[in-house]
Amino acid sequence: MLLFLNFLKKKTTEPKPKQAATPPPSKPKRTNEQIATRKGELGEYKIDIQLDQLKKDYRHLSDLLIPNSKAKSDYSQIDHVVITPYAIFVIETKNYQGTIYGGKNRNTWLVNGKFKMMNPFVQNYGHMKALSSLIDEKYQNLFVSMVSFTKRSTFKVDPDYRKIASNELIVYDIELSEFIHRKESVLKIQHKEPLLSESDILSIYQAFKEANISDLITREEHKRVLSAPEQKNSSRSVCTVCHKPVSDKVRAYCLANPNFNGTIYCYDHQKNVK
Repeated sequence: MLLFLNFLKKKTTEPKPKQAATPPPSKPKRTNEQIATRKGELGEYKIDIQLDQLKKDYRHLSDLLIPNSKAKSDYSQIDHVVITPYAIFVIETKNYQGTIYGGKNRNTWLVNGKFKMMNPFVQNYGHMKALSSLIDEKYQNLFVSMVSFTKRSTFKVDPDYRKIASNELIVYDIELSEFIHRKESVLKIQHKEPLLSESDILSIYQAFKEANISDLITREEHKRVLSAPEQKNSSRSVCTVCHKPVSDKVRAYCLANPNFNGTIYCYDHQKNVK
């Protein structure tokens, strides 16, 4: 009897054979576009936090789409605008990784020495011209152009872009609010009184806000046009005087040249502009 009970005990205590572990379902790999979008969202998030912490008498707007007849899509998309008592900061954000090479006299900059990008200050100049058309002329000398890169990049650019006295500033996203405050401090020293009153700031803010296009179809069309390949001899890129087609390089140069006041001229007719 004891032998029989011991036999049963052994049977019940025998370990069950282990089943092969089922591996957890693998997550689908994200595409390069999804990764870039995610990084861009994180960069914008860091900037949004800084803008929300600005002084109460500052006003800011993000992701504006406003009409611009001189742009490829007929619109300008502006990442951020900050309106303060002393300046109107127009901020272009970039999500590049690597070393950024560029200078004031170059329409094309380089990333890591090989990938081309448009001079972001030329791009931002077009944004400022579009914004300035919405407000009184007396405010148009108050614009400060800022270009923000993530800390995944390194600057090898004209050193003037990092000098706070300049009206064209290149910054890292984490130091955006610092540079705005530093620029304001310099302007306060230069001007005894604020250049914009509370009512001025509100008026400019409302003008920008009302011009903003929130229609999703228009915004998607704007993106589609920008992503479409450039067509040679585009009807948009013609000389104002002789109506001959000009290259994208000539067009960008004209738009960046303050003497041309946003007008496009071919090489021959540029010489006649004073």
